[in-house]
Amino acid sequence: MLAGSLLLTVNDALVKSLAASYPAGQVLFIRGMFVMPWIFLIAWKLGGLSSLRVRSLRGQVLRGVCVIASAFLFITGLQLLPLADAIAAAFAGPLFVTAMAPFVLGEKVGWRRWLAVLAGFAGVLCMVRPGTGALQWAILFPLCAAMFGGMRDLITRRISQTESTLAVLFVTTAIVAVSGLCTVLLGWEPLQLAHVPYFAASGFLLAGAHYTIIEAFRLGEAALVAPFKYSSLIWAIALGFFMFGDLPDGWTLLGAAIIVGAGLYILQRERALKKKTPVTATGPVVRE
Repeated sequence: MLAGSLLLTVNDALVKSLAASYPAGQVLFIRGMFVMPWIFLIAWKLGGLSSLRVRSLRGQVLRGVCVIASAFLFITGLQLLPLADAIAAAFAGPLFVTAMAPFVLGEKVGWRRWLAVLAGFAGVLCMVRPGTGALQWAILFPLCAAMFGGMRDLITRRISQTESTLAVLFVTTAIVAVSGLCTVLLGWEPLQLAHVPYFAASGFLLAGAHYTIIEAFRLGEAALVAPFKYSSLIWAIALGFFMFGDLPDGWTLLGAAIIVGAGLYILQRERALKKKTPVTATGPVVRE
């Protein structure tokens, strides 16, 4: 999980640098083309294309739509915000998962987790600081990305009984790449040869991040390994400073601490409840 969080954050830093030169759709399409070879390589290692078989097309498409919205919103947030701010806001994902679970999956959420959700959204308000300027309002982009990411994870939990992890990754990558290609009509920038290695590295990092995070959840208890994903904030602060000269302010750090604390408490409560009654694991919450 630590390795996956690091790879994912380095990928976000690369995407932020590329998004300064290209529109979001172009970035998603080109990156998707570099992710696909790694998916096919893993499929070949697992025994062939049968591992990519789709059994729930409707669920896969719905998940893909959520990922499209999340990806476009998150890249827009990266364009407007410091790296650490955007990633800290994305940590609100588990809050949305918990808040929407009763309505989407029919799961019962106790009052303790509802309080944690409310506390987490109080942390969001610390980061947004309504009325203090356009920069703070820009944080709504990664927050909305986190909301769609939460919907994505809930759908993933519903289709995980029939769909393989690799099939989910393949379909999602394909849908996002095609959606990015459709934006060519809105105007793309000429691809600079010097940027090709960055796109290739982004594709490799994204594939590697997803693989290592999925392996973390396969090998370890979800409630045990999931908290380590918050190490992304440490990498984001370091990369944001060294690559872009950005540092989060005190309000952002306070809001991030509250969101992380709420997320950790929700994970702890889910772990405690799993010991009493078997429930579906939350699963990996990753940025796509």
